[in-house]
Amino acid sequence: MILIDHVAKRFAAPVAGLGWQRKGWRIARAPQTWVQAVSDISVHAPNGQITGLLGANGAGKTSTLRMLAGLLVPDSGRLEVDGISVTQERTKAQSRMGILADARGLYPRLTARENMVYFGRLQGLSALAAQARAEQLADLLDLRPLLDRATDGFSQGERVKTALARALVHDPDNIILDEPTNGLDVLATRALRETLQYLCSPEGGSKCIVFSTHIMQEVERLCDQVVVVARGRNVASGTVTQLLAQTGQTEFEDAFVQLAFAADAQVPA
Repeated sequence: MILIDHVAKRFAAPVAGLGWQRKGWRIARAPQTWVQAVSDISVHAPNGQITGLLGANGAGKTSTLRMLAGLLVPDSGRLEVDGISVTQERTKAQSRMGILADARGLYPRLTARENMVYFGRLQGLSALAAQARAEQLADLLDLRPLLDRATDGFSQGERVKTALARALVHDPDNIILDEPTNGLDVLATRALRETLQYLCSPEGGSKCIVFSTHIMQEVERLCDQVVVVARGRNVASGTVTQLLAQTGQTEFEDAFVQLAFAADAQVPA
């Protein structure tokens, strides 16, 4: 179970030029400006469900997931994984998550198997347990033909599958994915979708899955619940059917645009 409760995060904006400005007869440092990436986002993601964090680029999705992963410290709010505070017990919380931020973190000279085993060892698995888990994941994710190939030269879909296997190697109860289908073709996207549906089913362990996206079709086909964010804030939440009913739309893309546009009209820039 994952809880994101009223989190907020701002970043210092880069100052143009050298960061200095002429002030009368002297040179003064330009004032620091700030970007509010996340203003107030809350998500409750239970086990056995897929929760989608839906928003346009720049809505605050990735910053929120980075705070959940313990990579950023929130300015305010609460983050918990299975009741464990991410800010107070970061390592313990991280051990209960499998995180797929992108597929660029693979070691290119290592095989798919070696990447999985290495990360399994980092997660505290014995060498034998890590090897056994790599075999299981090879079957689950259809990685058998790639298992003993170096990841250098893998296609984007092959890299994503290997990165997902790496994230799942310690069999975490909570899975976090940041726009996982970016760059995937139709077949790779379908395979990933089927894998996620299996993992959140009772047969797959009733995992808690949270993923961010801006692709409407993925939300419609995958998500048990959706949290719509715009300008760093929650603007709506519910099932796809509930959000359609709330907006009076028949197409989910139209419902999302209506919700996001209403938020833009209400939230000051």
